[in-house]
Amino acid sequence: MVAVIPLNLSALFFSVLISVCASGQILSVSGYYEGMNLFVSNPIKNDGYGYCIHKVLVNGNVLPASIQTDYFEIDLSLFNLKKGEEVFIELEHGEGCLPSFVNPEVLLPYSTFDLISIQASADGNISWSTKNESGKLTFLVEQYKWNRWVLAAEVLGNGSKNTNQYTIDILPTSGYNKVRVAQIDNTGQKRTSKAVGFTSTIKSIKKTPSKVKSNLYFKAESVLTKTKFEIYDAYGNLLKKGFDHTINCADLLNGIYNINYDNKSEKFIKY
Repeated sequence: MVAVIPLNLSALFFSVLISVCASGQILSVSGYYEGMNLFVSNPIKNDGYGYCIHKVLVNGNVLPASIQTDYFEIDLSLFNLKKGEEVFIELEHGEGCLPSFVNPEVLLPYSTFDLISIQASADGNISWSTKNESGKLTFLVEQYKWNRWVLAAEVLGNGSKNTNQYTIDILPTSGYNKVRVAQIDNTGQKRTSKAVGFTSTIKSIKKTPSKVKSNLYFKAESVLTKTKFEIYDAYGNLLKKGFDHTINCADLLNGIYNINYDNKSEKFIKY
């Protein structure tokens, strides 16, 4: 199947919920305790009498601090939380006013995993084990091809300090492959493991023809063979990507294009 795909951006986000209670509404946020405190913006009620929030709950326990001010701090250390422990915070507030969490990103986990081992088999099975994870962050399984690291799969981490075991299958290229795992936390920085290599049993794939009128084909020993591919124009714009043995190029303007497929980066002419 061939698709025209925009740039795929992934982002960390929070689950902020608003619900109704007998005394008004509840604004809540969940995450993990990472040793930092949460700040809250607390507006005046619409009628001008008092502040919006009348109760703060942390994992069901009332915050033992004054909250009758424009801004206040939720000191999470008061609740004897351990780093990496899940936390659920609720702000009970009146109707017609809306408080907000100033820095909810402090509840996102940090990437702290230590890699114990990583292995890869010839058929593309990747397995690895970790320890010292703090919070459930996604592992990115990356494959080196086309002169860069490419996302091959994603696995949600267990978030445990103890030993964690993971395994997943990816689509290898022909010949030598190199893979690694990585995480991106709320700092935006990527932490990567060491890379491990393996040689697959997949037959080398070639594209045909070099000058394309309508369709471009991928073949291994003269047999049509599916492969992942990307097509870029001369300006570096991604036009097509997918996983197939045939690409319909009839909608491309005449000219020279760059194509990545299997473990190769080449050019072709559309006429």
